Amino acid sequence: MSKAAADQTARGSATLPVRDGEEAWTNEEVAELRTELTDEIVRMHRAIAAAQGELKDLLREAGDGAGRDPADVSSTNFERDQEMSLAQNAREMLEQAELALRLFANGEYGYCEVCEQPIGKARLQAFPRATMCVKCKQRAERR
Repeated sequence: MSKAAADQTARGSATLPVRDGEEAWTNEEVAELRTELTDEIVRMHRAIAAAQGELKDLLREAGDGAGRDPADVSSTNFERDQEMSLAQNAREMLEQAELALRLFANGEYGYCEVCEQPIGKARLQAFPRATMCVKCKQRAERR
């Protein structure tokens, strides 16, 4: 456990880190973040199931493509690729939300996984799955 996380655990689990100049988290704000993450996990499970069902239907309809119009085959292939992409995106979002909830449980939520500084209240309220502060995220995306 990082020093920052140990400090947070010592202060109490309802307290999340803030950047200089930010107001402290209220219990209601913390509860709202947890609820939002939990709801997102449920939504992502549903999205994955829907995408997999749609993909299954597309594969069943596609058959071997023999005797089908090439345009129909291309359209089906496009739809299949799109459903696969949606399912993959939902899986990634699910993993991020589950990680955020684990960090909550470990007392490490709200700290950047790179620099271990507070991510920032505004960023977490806008993007509860964030595991990096804006500066570290921008640096990672440039690589």
